[in-house]
Amino acid sequence: MQLQKALFLESKKGQFVVRQREIPAPGSGQLLVKIYATALNNIDWKIQQSGSHVDVYPAILGSDIAGEVVEVGHGDTGFTKGQKIPAGLTYDQAATLPLTLNTAAVGLYSNTFGAGLLPPWTEFGKDKYSGKPILVSGASSSVGSYVIQFARCSGFSPIIAIASETHEGNLKSLGATHVVNRRLSSEEQKKVITSITTAPIDIAYDAVAFPETQRVAFDVLAPNGTLVVTVQPAVKEDQGKGRKVVVARGTPHAPPNKTLCQGLWGVLEQWLADEIIKPGPFEVLPDGLHGIPEGLRRMREDGAGGVKLVAHPQQE
Repeated sequence: MQLQKALFLESKKGQFVVRQREIPAPGSGQLLVKIYATALNNIDWKIQQSGSHVDVYPAILGSDIAGEVVEVGHGDTGFTKGQKIPAGLTYDQAATLPLTLNTAAVGLYSNTFGAGLLPPWTEFGKDKYSGKPILVSGASSSVGSYVIQFARCSGFSPIIAIASETHEGNLKSLGATHVVNRRLSSEEQKKVITSITTAPIDIAYDAVAFPETQRVAFDVLAPNGTLVVTVQPAVKEDQGKGRKVVVARGTPHAPPNKTLCQGLWGVLEQWLADEIIKPGPFEVLPDGLHGIPEGLRRMREDGAGGVKLVAHPQQE
């Protein structure tokens, strides 16, 4: 029996513990991937804190991985032993992409878990929304930075980002036209936003979705507009003006997302090569799996500094 180390959440709202487990064998249509890099997401610490999303413990969390195929299950998987997943980037860069990129895309383009816009990688989708404003809260987060890049591809303008001023240069390089300081009060933020454009803001995407950030976005949203959030809404659709709130469910395994995400990942390698989409900055955590709990603490306390935190599970 071959063993590997893994990071377990031992119980509901419990502690993370590194211990050994048996290496699984891939089933039909599955792959066994040796993970060289894994990226942390806010949902990881939120699961630990809230006890949501997971029913069976002990549990292994984590959604974003990059590595090498070491075994292929029966059936046609489209992959071969020794293949890098995904290709075209370093392991660290690749690990920063999956969940946050999919969440950004689903929130904008899904008819079920998003605003239902026409994706820019489809026919007639590029620049489809030219001249229309969009608001992106939590813009320096990984999801927020990809929302900005997709919004640029879709032609939105102005692209108004709410973030720390320290991220202004990077966000404008990705496509943001204006950056509103998140340190301003909610009322001051709304005044700045409404001074930037008089056109109706039909789409707002809140990538951090704190109650206060949701309220700012919802308040500036046009009648019949859509607010996309990444957690359960703190605002109510029945607060008037026909506005709606939708939760972006970024998993590509949800049946409504399958075709959308396949289309995105079908063009992604070329888009990365052409720098249409750029992976965000990242920081590699020390101590492999043992360093992940501290990384999650930093994220929970807003101490990640606008970079994606990555761990190397193979590191001792």
